[in-house]
Amino acid sequence: MAYSNFQEFLDRLEQLGELKRIKEPVDTYLEITEIADRVMKMPGGGPALLFENPKGSTIPLAINVFGSRKRMSLALGASDIEDISREIADLLKPEVPAGGMLNAAREMLPKLALLMKMPPRHDKGDGACQEVVHTGDDVNLNDIPILHCWPQDGGRYITLPLVFTNDPNTGKRNVGMYRIQVYDRNTTGMHWQMHKVGAEHARVSLEKKQKIQVAVVLGGDPALTYAATAPLPPGIDEMLFAGFLRKSPVHLVKAKTVDIEVPADAEIVIEGYVDPAELRMEGPFGDHTGYYSLADMYPVLHVTAITHRRNPVYPCTIVGQPPMEDGWLGKATERLFLPLLKLTLPEVVDMNLPVEGIFHNIALVSIKKRYPGHGFKVMHALWGLGQAMFTKMIFVFDHDVNVQNVPECLWRLGNNIDPERDMCVVRGPIDVLDHASRALGFGSKVGFDCTRKLPAEGFDREWPDVIEMSPDVKQRVDNIWNKLGLEAQK
Repeated sequence: MAYSNFQEFLDRLEQLGELKRIKEPVDTYLEITEIADRVMKMPGGGPALLFENPKGSTIPLAINVFGSRKRMSLALGASDIEDISREIADLLKPEVPAGGMLNAAREMLPKLALLMKMPPRHDKGDGACQEVVHTGDDVNLNDIPILHCWPQDGGRYITLPLVFTNDPNTGKRNVGMYRIQVYDRNTTGMHWQMHKVGAEHARVSLEKKQKIQVAVVLGGDPALTYAATAPLPPGIDEMLFAGFLRKSPVHLVKAKTVDIEVPADAEIVIEGYVDPAELRMEGPFGDHTGYYSLADMYPVLHVTAITHRRNPVYPCTIVGQPPMEDGWLGKATERLFLPLLKLTLPEVVDMNLPVEGIFHNIALVSIKKRYPGHGFKVMHALWGLGQAMFTKMIFVFDHDVNVQNVPECLWRLGNNIDPERDMCVVRGPIDVLDHASRALGFGSKVGFDCTRKLPAEGFDREWPDVIEMSPDVKQRVDNIWNKLGLEAQK
């Protein structure tokens, strides 16, 4: 299902008992973070929170709306994110159905109908996001309840922004999610990291000695927010992908002071420009690594307009030591992009990016091993795929290992690897937020082949069997289990 706007999504969460309203006035300086952090670490991720009276602002603040598997699935209009994964896998099937071209055409019709709903629509006139317009001296970011998240942060940060820019050469749209530090009422930092598309747009603009126009969008159908975080292949428009997720086109309207189209149903839009030659110290920031990312020089966004609904809600998040809300955005990516990964690596059975691995530190992968060195082949292939290049540690297991079961993986890797033989260390680009690397954005990565070893891999002994009980004994115990008076499940 498609949500008409962010507040409709909040209403849905409230109907399902997934949202808690906080009427008590709470400070945006650290207090909301402390409350949200405690809630996010509750079993099951706690409820979404709507702070109706954040101190210093008349705009309510919503946080932790993506903070559980259930809410992440609801955000994407599904009963479970695996349903979307199966839908993507079906869409990618290359086989022609049996029964001739007529049957093939019939089976393709639903897919074609879905694809026709994907492209965004370009609306004339104003959108709901432009019911109120502030320009010039009326622009004031301090009216928005932007959080100062952690004690050592360099200031207040917009943490859930959809940053719209257009390629200076082609005009093609990009939507990314980059943190934004507020300096004063109409200037902010723009933390697009060196490997991100927004940073490339800035580099091209610098070469052309021209400014780059920017629109920072807050809210809208939550599928839009997820799309901004998704590691899409080059050339895929995030608003196109959002249309696929919501099974309805995203409606776009022209911004007021920049030549950029923005989602008509957004809560708040911040318009402005970046001069790539103008840099300012940005940070520190308590980041999703669980550590503070250090201050560094980044471009400055000059705000030319703020538009919003008459009664907007400010969507935000916090990041820090896992588990946090953003872990479920990462889990959605893990599940939704597995079918795309299998197009390139059909031997992959499953993948787990543990929340504690903060997206890019640890990947657990199971494969159908066919030949010597197959595990190493998969490692190198992953390091060559888009944002998977940042993965610091890859562990490759056999197909019968449940990589979603971390204790099982620890047991298998401890038993199955000989470090000298099964370890592969490489150098290359890494995440800019990795504070342990030898240099900013450059360092080393390691892979471990945790599969059963073949003779050609230097293993000339017998590989032992895993200890398992005989099936007939297990069945006999199953039959008498309820008579034993034991509470634990069999």
